[in-house]
Amino acid sequence: MFELVTSEASYYKSLSLMVSHFMESERLKATIHPSEMHFIFSNVLEVLSISERFLLDLEQRFEENLVISDVCDIVFKHAENPFTVYVTYVCNQTYQERAYRRLLQERPEFREAVAHLETNPICRGLPFSSFLILPFQRITRLKLLVQNILTKVEEGSVRETSALQAHRELEKLVRACNDGVRKMSRTEQLISIEKTLEFKIKSVPIISHSRWLLKQGELQQMSGPRTSRTLRTKKLFRSVYLFLFNDLLLLCKRLPGDRYQVFDVAARGLLRVEELEDQGQSLANVFILKLLENAHEREFTYMLKATSQSEMKRWMTSLVPNRRTKFVSITARVLDCPQVQCVHPYIAQEPDELSLDLADLLNVLDKTDDGWVFGERLHDQERGWFPSTVTEEILNKNIRTQNLKECFRVHKSDDGSQNKDRRKMGSRTRQ
Repeated sequence: MFELVTSEASYYKSLSLMVSHFMESERLKATIHPSEMHFIFSNVLEVLSISERFLLDLEQRFEENLVISDVCDIVFKHAENPFTVYVTYVCNQTYQERAYRRLLQERPEFREAVAHLETNPICRGLPFSSFLILPFQRITRLKLLVQNILTKVEEGSVRETSALQAHRELEKLVRACNDGVRKMSRTEQLISIEKTLEFKIKSVPIISHSRWLLKQGELQQMSGPRTSRTLRTKKLFRSVYLFLFNDLLLLCKRLPGDRYQVFDVAARGLLRVEELEDQGQSLANVFILKLLENAHEREFTYMLKATSQSEMKRWMTSLVPNRRTKFVSITARVLDCPQVQCVHPYIAQEPDELSLDLADLLNVLDKTDDGWVFGERLHDQERGWFPSTVTEEILNKNIRTQNLKECFRVHKSDDGSQNKDRRKMGSRTRQ
């Protein structure tokens, strides 16, 4: 609990420095337009004000008693409403990063002003960009701190109730931040993809608020009958490019100039996959993709070849997410299953990958022989692929069981709260 107070004080100090040293710098303001200032700093003044009020409440609790009994009630009070200013700041992050990069590249006077400000000893050698990401880092850090408190409080106690409430609100806040960022970047990505497509079949509208890209890439499609003669020819496979969205699959022929000709489509819910096993080297990493209803309203089957086992499994998992995997998910309420902990942070490189932070705990759902793991993070149940080299397996069964127990404890509270909210809503509706 003491760490939560001291870290908030440190965060507030750094945030104040960003405002006083960078945002209020006359030299910096002289290099950019007011609208660009808004893109760079967004609503940081509101975030600073909320942090100040939060810190004052924490310090008051500390002054009341040096041995702090609880702070999660304060966290809950602020996370329930005032902390929503963080969502606005974080959702602006895409535009913030783009504006910042553009100004650095195109405006020498801005670049020089930033470099000059960064040399000041009060920055402690940190670049301006590290100050800009402070709010999102803080809200994520707060959730982890409360999560740590939750592991230490007594079950059934008032402090547990307080910690669970705070954790639930922070979880909702982090999710809202992530969803906001994703929604903006996804829409821009759809617009970019649509510009590269031309349809050989009846065109399909791509841009939709409820659609996003899951995976894209090139595979090899088997052409011709499966005979010993065709297996010896180089024309057995031809390239096919796939765009897989959360609700739609496009199969394309790649054209010059990064353009794609769509020759078949199918709803994602009408896809089935099947792995070929023990078919020899020529058919290694080959799987069957069946479209129950394609662009011509008939069933059609493609035989596709990936470059590796991991690529094949990743495509199969993305195309049909509910297919059985090698291991069991936490959602099945199994008390013991393979589990790993992140020992090196990892940033997702593709849409089907999962970014990991240090100490993240994950259940292993599937893995490949060439070093990739498909996992589900315990604290938010997000799924994705990541390299096995960034994690270590938790071999101790007691530790695995304890991790699952803590996870169930949090999610059980969340489920109960959601049911309670639904009952309240239903009651208001009946009235």
